[in-house]
Amino acid sequence: MSGLNTASALVDIRDLRVSFNGVAVVHGVDLQVRAGQCVALVGESGSGKSVTARSLVGLAGHGAQVQAQRLEFAGRDLRVFDQADYQRLRGAQIGFIMQDALGSLDPLRRVGGEIEEALLLHSDLGAEARRLRVLQLLAEVGVPEPQVRAQQYSWQLSGGLRQRALIASAMACRPRLLIADEPTTALDATVQAQILRLLEQLRDEQNSLLIVSHDLAVVARLADWVVVMRGGHVVEQGSAEQILQDPQDPYTQRLLSAARAVHLQRPTQPALALVEPSASGIEQPVLLAASGLGKSFAGPDGSVRQVLNEVSLQLRAGQTLGVVGESGSGKSTLGRILLGLEQPDQGRVEFAGSDWLALGAEQKRRARQGIQVVFQDPLASFDPRYSVLRVLSEALALAGVPRSLQRAEAVALLERVQLPASVLERRPLELSGGQRQRIAIARALAMKPRLLICDEPVSALDVSVQARILALLAELKAELNLACLFISHDLGVVEQVSDHVLVMQAGRVVEQGSAAQVLGQPRHAYTRALLDAVPTLPPAQPLWVRRLAV
Repeated sequence: MSGLNTASALVDIRDLRVSFNGVAVVHGVDLQVRAGQCVALVGESGSGKSVTARSLVGLAGHGAQVQAQRLEFAGRDLRVFDQADYQRLRGAQIGFIMQDALGSLDPLRRVGGEIEEALLLHSDLGAEARRLRVLQLLAEVGVPEPQVRAQQYSWQLSGGLRQRALIASAMACRPRLLIADEPTTALDATVQAQILRLLEQLRDEQNSLLIVSHDLAVVARLADWVVVMRGGHVVEQGSAEQILQDPQDPYTQRLLSAARAVHLQRPTQPALALVEPSASGIEQPVLLAASGLGKSFAGPDGSVRQVLNEVSLQLRAGQTLGVVGESGSGKSTLGRILLGLEQPDQGRVEFAGSDWLALGAEQKRRARQGIQVVFQDPLASFDPRYSVLRVLSEALALAGVPRSLQRAEAVALLERVQLPASVLERRPLELSGGQRQRIAIARALAMKPRLLICDEPVSALDVSVQARILALLAELKAELNLACLFISHDLGVVEQVSDHVLVMQAGRVVEQGSAAQVLGQPRHAYTRALLDAVPTLPPAQPLWVRRLAV
C-alpha cells in the first residue's frame, strides 16, 4: 500500500488467496490497516470484499481454503489460529458487524442477552454492571427506549433497530478493530448519521475500522484509504480523496457514476409544483386511498404503543408515492395494512373503489392479485428448494395460466425483467442479489397487478445494480401504467422514482406533497433533518482539472 508504514500496521495481509472446492474467489490481495485508520473495501457483489474481511476472523465460510504469505493482527500470525483462538479474538479484540442483522441475531434470545454475551465472555463485569452497559450501548447506537428494547426478541424489532442492536453487540468490549460489513444498509438517514458519528468516535490512535460497503457516500465520510475489488482482485487503491474524486480504473469510474445516479440531488432553486396528468392530459383515477388509519401494539412491558396515528394518503394509477421516515416510524406497518395483511384499529382503505377492509376472505384473496409486493430480501420470500421456473409457475398458476403455457409465460416474464431463460432451472441461492430481486419483480408481475408495493427493494444491492433495478421499475411503470408505493429510508432512491413523497414520524404523516417540493423545499423540521443527515459524495473532478494534475 503506497505511503503506508507497514511496520505499524494493526492488520497486515499479503497475497491472500481464498478458494471454495478448488474455485478461487480471492486472488492475491494485499491489505494493511494501521492503528487509528479506516480502510474501506468497495466493489460489487461477488468481488470478494466480504470474504477478504471475514478471513481475518476465521469466518471466510464453510469449506474455505485460506492461504497467505502474511495474515497478521496486532503482530499475531492468524495462519496458525484454530477455532478456539478465533473465538477468544472475536468480540474481545475484533468486533464484527454483519449485514444480515436478522440472521445474525438469535431469534430465541432477548436482544439484551445477545449484547450481554460478549461482556460475559470477555469482561469481568458483574451482572448489574453488564445490564447497565447493555442499556448504555443501546442508547449510544440510537435505540429508543433501551429498557424496553432489551427485553424484546430480534424478530419483534424493525430492520433498522435490529441492525443497531447488532452494532451494539460488536462494540460491547471496545475492540481494537471493528469490521463493519455494510453497517448502515438498513438504517434511515438520521440514524445512519448517528452511527457514522459513533464509528468516527470509536476510531482513535489505537482503534481501527475496516468497512465493507457499497455506499460510496458512507465511504467518503469514514475512510482514509479505499481498496476497490472486482472478481477477487484489487483493481485500484489509494487515499479516499484520490479514489472518490479522480479514479483511474474504468471499473471504479463506473461505480462512482452509478452512485451519483442514485444519490440525493438537492436542488439549488425553489421547487416547482409538479403537474402530473396522464399521457392523454387527463388526470389518472385514484387507485388506492387510505384515511384516518390507526394501529396500536402491546409492548413487552404491557404498555400499548401507537404505531400509526391518523394516517391518510392517495395514490393514482401510473404514479409512485415514496414513503420515508426513520426506522420505527410506521412505514412497514402501513404497507402491511395496505396489503391486507394487517387490520387497522381504525380508518378506511379503498382499492379500485372498493372498501378493502370490508371484503370477505375470498373476495380479498381475489382482489389481492391486483396488489403485489417486492421485499428488501427476496431470498427470504423464496422457497430455497424451488427452481426459478417453479417460483414463477406457482404465481402464474394463481393467476389462472394453464400449466401447458406456464414455461412460455415464465420466459416472457424473465425477458421483461431483462434476465435470460437459462436462469429458469437455477435456484435462488445460485443467483446474485440483483438477479433475485428481478425474479421477485417478475413473480409480482405474473399476477398482472395494478399496484406494486416495494418495501426497501434496493437497499441491500450494490449501487450499479440499484441503478439498473430502478431503471427497470421506471420502464415497467410506464409500460404497464403501474401505481407504486415505494417504502424506503434512502432519500436518493425515493427522489429518483417518486412523483409524490409522504414523510412519517412516530406513526404520523408530518409532510406530503410532490417529490420536488418535499425533497427540494421541505416545510417540516423533521423532513429537513432527514435531508441534512444524508451523507454526501465529493464532486467528480472535471476532465480539465485531471489533465492539469497530470
